Amino acid sequence: MPKMKTKSSAKKRFRVRPGGTVKRGQAFKRHILTKKTTKNKRHLRGAVAVHETNMVSVASMMPGRGI
Repeated sequence: MPKMKTKSSAKKRFRVRPGGTVKRGQAFKRHILTKKTTKNKRHLRGAVAVHETNMVSVASMMPGRGI
């Protein structure tokens, strides 16, 4: 039986942490930044965890990653 492939888009967007949670980047920080407040842009920095309601779909895109 052939290996199951990871979706290319998922491997570029997500990283699995050692505890099993999945890290993702924040959205809404690429363009049209002039109308966004400094506070809003500051809170969009860094990475956050994928919400538990989306974990099933993320795990199906990345088989064999221990999720």
